[in-house]
Amino acid sequence: MSAENTNTSPPENATTTGRQRPKSMFARAMAQPGFVFGGTVFVLIFLMAVFAPLVAPYDPLAQDMTKRTLSPFWLAGHDPAHLLGTDGLGRDYLSRIIYGARISLLIGLFTVITSGIIGTVLGVLAGYFGGKVDLVINFFIMTRLTLPVIIVALAVVALFGGSLVVVVLVLGLLLWDRFAVVLRSAVMQVRNQEYIQAAQSMGYSTPKLLARELLPNIFDRMMVIATFEMAHAILLEASLSFLGLGVQPPTPSWGLMVAEGRQYLLFDSWLILIPGAAICVLVLSINMIGDGMRDALAPDNRN
Repeated sequence: MSAENTNTSPPENATTTGRQRPKSMFARAMAQPGFVFGGTVFVLIFLMAVFAPLVAPYDPLAQDMTKRTLSPFWLAGHDPAHLLGTDGLGRDYLSRIIYGARISLLIGLFTVITSGIIGTVLGVLAGYFGGKVDLVINFFIMTRLTLPVIIVALAVVALFGGSLVVVVLVLGLLLWDRFAVVLRSAVMQVRNQEYIQAAQSMGYSTPKLLARELLPNIFDRMMVIATFEMAHAILLEASLSFLGLGVQPPTPSWGLMVAEGRQYLLFDSWLILIPGAAICVLVLSINMIGDGMRDALAPDNRN
């Protein structure tokens, strides 16, 4: 009697049918409609800012007093050569909006880089070492949280003068606390994982372990915080410029454009509404990106 085939080896692809490979954060975020919409808007604004010299129809600083406060295209009496009209000095408003995006994005980006480096270093050290290191860093975090950001920023900028570099440094030195708090908690959750212990047993130095094993596993959380802090920095810069303590004229800044349009509020309110809408759209797009990334990190989406 011939022996029957009693092969009990697992079927092909058994490891993939029972368990799917986890998706990357970006792949999960792309399934979020808000992330896709916000990312599309942000990319368009970013490209507009990068290629401002090619996109802007006029020099944003060029004045023409014969064309002061021309109406935008949706109002009667507009000039087709100036789609968004002109300001009180005859400068093309569309060109200033386009160049103003550069200022907002530069301040938001470099503020996040500065605050992210400070907050990440402190948060990782506190979470990994704990003990006295954690106590000292917690003291710095609590001290920072007692300082109102806008008041301190106003005082420092008023003391040292408003400029792009000063605004970036001030905001970068004031907005690191969220990075430190969140990443401290994240590091505490992963520092006892098996892959960390394996790296330690292989003789990895502490800097190598943190850079190669720990930071890549909390990078997604860093990106979520960065989006919200970037939006926060853009709003703070607009507030400082509105108060005359941020980027100084004639540099095109959306907050400064709102401040310059105050005197025309009753008769030419669009001088405030257009840059105000630009700020809202940019901040909303960044927040939608952050919301999408945060939702992608939720446990229900980790499959």
